[in-house]
Amino acid sequence: MFTLVVPIQSELPELLDASRQDTAWVVTITLLVAACATPISGRLGDMYGKRRIVLILIGFLLLGSIVAALSPNIVGLIIGRGLQGATTGVIPLGIAIMRDVLPPARLGTAVALMSATMGVGGSLGMPVSAWVVENLDWHALFWIAAGLGIVAAALVVAFVPPSVLRAPGRFDVPGVIGLTIALSGILLAISRGSDWGWLSPATLGAGLGGVAVLLLWGWYQLRTPEPLLDLRVAARPAVLFTNLTAICMGFALFGSNVTLPQMLELPAGTGSGFGLGVFETALIVMPAGLIMMLISPLSGWLERVLGPRIMLSAGTGFVALSYVYLLLWNDHVAHLFIANLIVGVGIGLSFAAMPMLIMRSVPAAETGASNGINALARSLGTSTASTVMAAVLAAMVVEYDGVAVPTLDAFLLCFWLGAITGAAACLLSLFIPRRPPVEAHPSVPARG
Repeated sequence: MFTLVVPIQSELPELLDASRQDTAWVVTITLLVAACATPISGRLGDMYGKRRIVLILIGFLLLGSIVAALSPNIVGLIIGRGLQGATTGVIPLGIAIMRDVLPPARLGTAVALMSATMGVGGSLGMPVSAWVVENLDWHALFWIAAGLGIVAAALVVAFVPPSVLRAPGRFDVPGVIGLTIALSGILLAISRGSDWGWLSPATLGAGLGGVAVLLLWGWYQLRTPEPLLDLRVAARPAVLFTNLTAICMGFALFGSNVTLPQMLELPAGTGSGFGLGVFETALIVMPAGLIMMLISPLSGWLERVLGPRIMLSAGTGFVALSYVYLLLWNDHVAHLFIANLIVGVGIGLSFAAMPMLIMRSVPAAETGASNGINALARSLGTSTASTVMAAVLAAMVVEYDGVAVPTLDAFLLCFWLGAITGAAACLLSLFIPRRPPVEAHPSVPARG
């Protein structure tokens, strides 16, 4: 869903007869809805049944895809993409379902495999979308997404058992409203700040207003008897440092997604690009997701032998290494290909380890919501990376055939930012306690 519109993003103003600032909402709205819906859907799953909420989220995907496919203008497409964004909550809910139904010996490998599907989906989405755009009408992208939604819903009904573990209590509606307003304000400021101006009233109002509402929301959550998210659990060192690491990893991952495709597609005459087409670029980027899938069984074995903490540190180290590699070697397509493979290894290990660290540190009734917060942390990292990298590439440009294009120094600065963030993630992972709390769920081993 996130890479679905990447091949047509630059063409959307012409396709929809809209300004580039308006078409940016096609991506922004998906990010906003995903960030808000993920922790909320996790809590709903804990309370009312994880499979039930998964099916509802897939229903949003199906509805959003149909709305976008039938839309002749920008408004309908934005609405459809917003509905599609809600589906992101399926990932933490799926991981929570695995915790409920799988024996300990199979849990690590299963979580690693599901975590890898996020990278695989993104990697496969780009070449498939590029091929569709080159050969069919762009609306076909959303009809394909609708078909995938139908298949996913059928498979969930056929193979996923109904949830038996439920969290008691009432649903915290004021908490939902407060969290949605706070995250929307903060993410709007991050994602649109470069367009609006970082010191503009709109950016400052959205950002500072979001932070103020978030602080008020946190005060309320600590005092209400049945909160949307138990912040005391989220403040446990294992959970807190895992989520801080997730923010850095989200930044480092999306940094490569922003920079590498641009380098590959820029004209070779610019001194910073290689002149590849959209489809060729997608094929170069795609193997990183496949690497994530291939190392999933190895991740499960490593989790059992070494523990998720060491896995996370190793994964963050690989990501930092990939950016160091790019700083040293970046003058050939093969260099970018190799660096992207290293990113795939690092993200595969990290994304497999983080849910395990979360699950061994929270009560069973908090699994869905806590994994939702972890997914939200990654979203904060990716949205920040998108804005920061885009600002750097837009600020350091040279004119080529009458068009401003990023310089090689701009890409090198982005690689420095990725290396620093990856190193910060590695450092933060070392602060995660070696042992989980005594009340951890019995299905999760207490190693490393």
